Amino acid sequence: MDKLPVLGNASPAEVLELSPDELEVGIKRLKAERNAVILAHYYQESEIQDLADFVGDSLQLSQAAAKTKADVIVFCGVHFMAETAKILNPNKVVVIPDLAAGCSLADGCPAPVFKKWLEQYPGHTVVSYINCSAEVKALSDVICTSSNAVKIVKALGDQKIVFAPDRYLGAFVAKQANRPDMIKWEGTCIVHETFSEKRLLEAMAKHPEAEVIAHPECHEGILRHAAHIASTSGLIDYAKQSPKLAFIVATEAGILHKMQQAAPGKTLIPAPPEDETCSCNVCPHMRRNTLEKLYLCMRDLSPQIDVPEAVRVRALKPIERMLAMSV
Repeated sequence: MDKLPVLGNASPAEVLELSPDELEVGIKRLKAERNAVILAHYYQESEIQDLADFVGDSLQLSQAAAKTKADVIVFCGVHFMAETAKILNPNKVVVIPDLAAGCSLADGCPAPVFKKWLEQYPGHTVVSYINCSAEVKALSDVICTSSNAVKIVKALGDQKIVFAPDRYLGAFVAKQANRPDMIKWEGTCIVHETFSEKRLLEAMAKHPEAEVIAHPECHEGILRHAAHIASTSGLIDYAKQSPKLAFIVATEAGILHKMQQAAPGKTLIPAPPEDETCSCNVCPHMRRNTLEKLYLCMRDLSPQIDVPEAVRVRALKPIERMLAMSV
């Protein structure tokens, strides 16, 4: 451990030479020095999840960000998640290991285009999935996550609703909430849309003892075979509590780490993507964050997340409404 650098005196190249154990020691030291909290999504690498103070889904992470007393929030996830933490904590430093860790859903719903599209639907309540930019949140009436979307839409009663940006989650919510009239933005997640019904059926035939569980961002071809559909935290809870001993898991493969910890001894099989030659069931944006980048962002307090105050204030209202409706 002698070569572990003190605060601020190692180049990125030198940090790359550190072992995982040395990085772990350094990250823990920096966390104490910075009075920092590390929040990580279930889709992060297992090494990052194991170092985090809190690992959760988007709703849980938003709740944790709203409650933290730390001076620095280190968000190991993607950009929109760190933005949400900054919206809730304007006076705290919020950093992310890799600023380029984006999201296909957020990228596929640019605020100017979304604003123009909304003009077609006056009088509609805008419900936006949390997987969107701060600017899109600022155009919304209430934010939701996959764990509370059905509850929130049901709570809106007979109000006319626009749902964005995930059309598959929107279709699932519309069905569960009995809202076939709900207008949906046509966005998709690059990971969840790649799951193949044909290959899932092959996996089911190969593992007849396994139960299919799926995230609602998957398309109907996957969901129709699922015994349980839920958010990442909901899938983990189900695998833990179910008497079944094997599961085919249709969501980003990073979830398997915490799921295995929660359900030791059970067999977890990642649902196969359509292209068997690629790792398409792994989010490339989530995997941008590494131990080395985590260390550097905590050391340098960079890259920081900043949200313009006018946008932040507008985006805060629908986020706070979501938190209040999720109690």
